[in-house]
Amino acid sequence: MSSKRGANAVEPIRDIDKIQEIKDYLLRKSYRDYFLFVFGINSGLRISDVLPLRVMDVKYTKHFKIKEKKTKNIRKTIITPILKSEIEKYTFRMADSDYLFLSQKGEKPITRIQAWQIIHNAAKACGVEGAIGTHTLRKTFGYHFYQQYKDVAMLQYIFGHSSPSITLRYIGINDDMVDEALERFSL
Repeated sequence: MSSKRGANAVEPIRDIDKIQEIKDYLLRKSYRDYFLFVFGINSGLRISDVLPLRVMDVKYTKHFKIKEKKTKNIRKTIITPILKSEIEKYTFRMADSDYLFLSQKGEKPITRIQAWQIIHNAAKACGVEGAIGTHTLRKTFGYHFYQQYKDVAMLQYIFGHSSPSITLRYIGINDDMVDEALERFSL
């Protein structure tokens, strides 16, 4: 899970119905856990950049402005309208200094391990196949962004990747999917 190989081994959730099933499952269990999932699949941020966020970092702005833990780059990204709506509902009664994903054990945010358990357990409970972890959220964002806009260059820019091939591999566009598309292609 923590190694580079482990993070790259997880897959996006490609099935929209499964995404909704996970949302429903998590909402029944914990609003915080539901919000973690929704936040991750709608922001494209790494879990290491999501967990330390406080209400004041997201409530009064149109953009995330984050110094990425992994790359140390400053990243400014607009908060999507769907995510903005979820943020408003979730933070309604919270103090500006509150962590978004407060641990039940104290005054700190949940850990990467706790986030992994939440995502992994929800996916398994909903019958999602394959390797699932916290990085699945970022990859799910990327996969569905690409499916909606077919703009690998923009997604490459959003993720800060050095080439389109890295971005396509990252979101799970693989040889089998290319073969399937070519089999349906005709002029």
